[in-house]
Amino acid sequence: MKYALISDGSSERALIPILSWCLRRNGVRDSIDPAWADLRRVPRPPRELVSKITLASQLYPCGLLFVHRDAEGITREERSDEISRALTIAATDRRIPPAVRVVPVRMMEAWLLHDEGAIRAAADNPRGRVPLGMPETVAVEGIADPKRLLHGLLIRASGLNVRRRRSLKTGRLVHRIAELTGDFSALDSLPAFVRFNADLSEVLREHGAAFAAE
Repeated sequence: MKYALISDGSSERALIPILSWCLRRNGVRDSIDPAWADLRRVPRPPRELVSKITLASQLYPCGLLFVHRDAEGITREERSDEISRALTIAATDRRIPPAVRVVPVRMMEAWLLHDEGAIRAAADNPRGRVPLGMPETVAVEGIADPKRLLHGLLIRASGLNVRRRRSLKTGRLVHRIAELTGDFSALDSLPAFVRFNADLSEVLREHGAAFAAE
């Protein structure tokens, strides 16, 4: 199965291991070929979501689209409706693959705050013993700035002194956390993740035969 992820920025590529894991959990047994829709390379990168969806479907032919937007200052429902409207408009001009809305609350990084071992390993200090002060998974959707917290946990987990911390590329390490996390079932305690997985399951049920042909 080929799928493409449309997102606001490159940091959301960290979602790909989560999306692939969810596909497996929902019964996809064939090979999975993911792609992040990198629209920065076109002469005039689109800003509007409708244009992003249209262009990504052209440049990244696939059987399934994941469309990501952080909820940030509005509710998940409002952001999901925004994505649905954009998909409907995009589909009036060309064929758009079946799509799943991906709307973490508040930011994507909230979905990476549950595996202490993966955070320590991503920081290249898997045997570190410095207490990280990990948040309870059930509470991560209420954290005001999960990105800042996750980067802080990586710095703490590294065990580096103040001078060496300055060279730590925490943005890159976030991707490593996702790659090193083998099980995302802890996220089942989060309403936004449960809603996402329900949307994915529904799309797979409706279009299963088409995906099997990919």
